[in-house]
Amino acid sequence: MFSGIIEEFATVRAVTHDRDNIDLTLTCSFVGELKIDQSVAHNGVCLTVVKIEGDEYVVTAMKETLDRSNLGLLKPGDKVNVERSMIMNGRLDGHIVQGHVDQTAVCTEVTDANGSKYFTFKYDFDKTMASRGYFTVDKGSVTVNGVSLTVCNPTLDSFQVAIIPYTFEHTNFRDITVGTKVNIEFDILGKYIARLRECSEA
Repeated sequence: MFSGIIEEFATVRAVTHDRDNIDLTLTCSFVGELKIDQSVAHNGVCLTVVKIEGDEYVVTAMKETLDRSNLGLLKPGDKVNVERSMIMNGRLDGHIVQGHVDQTAVCTEVTDANGSKYFTFKYDFDKTMASRGYFTVDKGSVTVNGVSLTVCNPTLDSFQVAIIPYTFEHTNFRDITVGTKVNIEFDILGKYIARLRECSEA
């Protein structure tokens, strides 16, 4: 479980293909604190640490993960938003993030907001999935590349988020331009509410 508050960047050192899987070798400042089997969110995707060597660690992404996320596009030198799992005795500064990315979205517009920036993202809308809670609502929560954000101006297949200068500088939002593919996780609360309604109507 995560909060969507990014700790820092990890830098991709190597990408290795193993049949339908890929192994990502990365480095960041807290490698010395990691343990094998520990969960770390990478651009919002919960992955398990499988190897630690020196200042590098390795995680594996399987086909299902690659199909639903942008991890398959990573290459050496890329910056990845990373967050270790929540400590349950701390404050939840973002929102409840599972690290289970639902799908990708594409940035369609970046506009200046007199110091901050508005990013617009468009995703493939599926009516059946929407009925199960896979949608955004105004002032609700959404996770973009692992970052907990508040939704603005949602439509059936798009939404905006406002990015303050601190978030822009300390996450890979600074690398997002029109056409960039990002990972999105819809709010788990909406999914549970939709499921409860579905069960009550059955």
